[in-house]
Amino acid sequence: MSVPRPPLKVAAAESVTVLPRGAGLAYEPKFDGHRMVVFRVGGEVLLQARSGRIVTAAFPDLAEAAARLPDGTVLDGEVVVWREGRTDFAAVQKRAAATAARAPGLARRLPASYAAFDLLAEGGEDLRRLSYAKRRERLVALVGPLGPPLQPVPMTLDVAEAETWFRTLPSIGVEGLVVKRLDQTYRSGARAWRKLRHTSSRDAAVVGFTGGAARPASLVLVLPDDDTPVVSSPLSPALRSQAGVALAGRVGAGTGTAVAVGVGEVGYRTVEAGLTAEVEQRTTRHTVTTVVRLRLPEELD
Repeated sequence: MSVPRPPLKVAAAESVTVLPRGAGLAYEPKFDGHRMVVFRVGGEVLLQARSGRIVTAAFPDLAEAAARLPDGTVLDGEVVVWREGRTDFAAVQKRAAATAARAPGLARRLPASYAAFDLLAEGGEDLRRLSYAKRRERLVALVGPLGPPLQPVPMTLDVAEAETWFRTLPSIGVEGLVVKRLDQTYRSGARAWRKLRHTSSRDAAVVGFTGGAARPASLVLVLPDDDTPVVSSPLSPALRSQAGVALAGRVGAGTGTAVAVGVGEVGYRTVEAGLTAEVEQRTTRHTVTTVVRLRLPEELD
């Protein structure tokens, strides 16, 4: 079996409302960052976002660190940026959106960390058919000695310890837990894992808007663990006014397209990276993303 190469569909997790229990389960903290697959294959390093987009140029610090990995290595994990003792999703989104020219400066100001939670290949061997327990053992042996910014995500088999993590880690920006079976293979593109979030709300990066800049109709957002833009449900009148204030002076020259629920693909104007919004997601036939409040620029300083 050949070594996985980009674009690689990553394994995903299904949301649950109660912490799964039972024999043979492993618990990991769910970091509030960007999903990234690290390829050290064929003598080069490639960094892939969840969507399949190559983002190597945006993360020169991680690319340099990944060059220390043995050739034939593929990691799956989460990129985070730590600020004042907690993860900062607006900062990691700013890193992800950086041009090649701006990326080195941002890497110095907002250094990234990579929490590896799976080893998909080692020494040119595809490991996805192995159990999670075996992949985890090899991940810790390979990445553990390297030290930051590459490091294995913490893991426990003790449900009591997992409950303590769930209760205490939100203070540092960890949004919940991911639960995996020890005997599971890595299933690309499947929701084979389970995740329990601490709350129904989460922060999302504002990357654009629809409608007029003074009173946007909707915001275009990127959520943690996914770099594919989504269009929010229509903003309330109060939020439209607040968004107009927050976007003043931050509207970019670029445009893009994203899918709006019930409408299809719509065009939007881009904004400067750095704004975040608190959102809630509700799933019936489709997943609807609703903006609860916009975090104004002064809250992000």
